[in-house]
Amino acid sequence: MLFRSGAGMATLGILDERIAVDYGEPRLMFAVPEKLADTQLNGLAVGPGLGQSPRAHALLETALAAPCPLLLDADALNLLAGDSALARQVGRRTHPTLLTPHPGEAARLLGVSSGDIQADRVGAAQRLCAQFHAHIVLKGAGSVIAHPGGRYAINTTGGPWLAQAGSGDRLTGMVAALLGQGMDAGDALETAAWLHGGGAAS
Repeated sequence: MLFRSGAGMATLGILDERIAVDYGEPRLMFAVPEKLADTQLNGLAVGPGLGQSPRAHALLETALAAPCPLLLDADALNLLAGDSALARQVGRRTHPTLLTPHPGEAARLLGVSSGDIQADRVGAAQRLCAQFHAHIVLKGAGSVIAHPGGRYAINTTGGPWLAQAGSGDRLTGMVAALLGQGMDAGDALETAAWLHGGGAAS
C-alpha cells in the first residue's frame, strides 16, 4: 500500500524474518528496526506485526523519541494500553502522533468496554485525542477522525469488507505513504481513511 499510495521509497524494519516481503522491489529498503528512529525520516509507522515482546516494547519506546510524524497501530496500541508510563510518553511528543485503533483497542487504551466506545464513538475519539495529544482514527462503520483542538470528521466511505484481517494494516501503509510525501498529519489521516474506504487499497 505504501507504493500504491505514492511513496517513492520505504525502509522496512522487521522483528520476524518469516514475514513475507518482496525482496525484488527496488523501492523497498531494509534496516535493523532499532536504527530506524536514528535516521532522517519523513514519517514512521509502528505496530503491525510488532508483537508484544520485550524487544517490541523497547523498539516502541525508541520510536516515540523519533523527530518525525509517528503512526501507531495494532500491537503498538496494545503495548501502550499495558504501560501507563509509555502512554504518557506519547502525550509528551513534540512531533505529530497518529493513532488508528479499532473499538477493542480504543477500549483498552481508555480502560472501558467496547460497548462504551460504540455508545459514543465521537466522544471516545476525542478522549483519545486529548489523552495522547494525537490525531485519531477510531475505525468502524463511519470511522471518526479526531484532531487536537477539538475538530473531528466522520468518514463516509467504506463497507463490511474493511472488517477483514489486514485491512487496518493497509490503512497504516496508506497513511505512512502520505506522510512520506510531506502531507500534514491530520490531512493524511483523513485522506487515507477516505481512500481506503473507497477501495483504493484493494
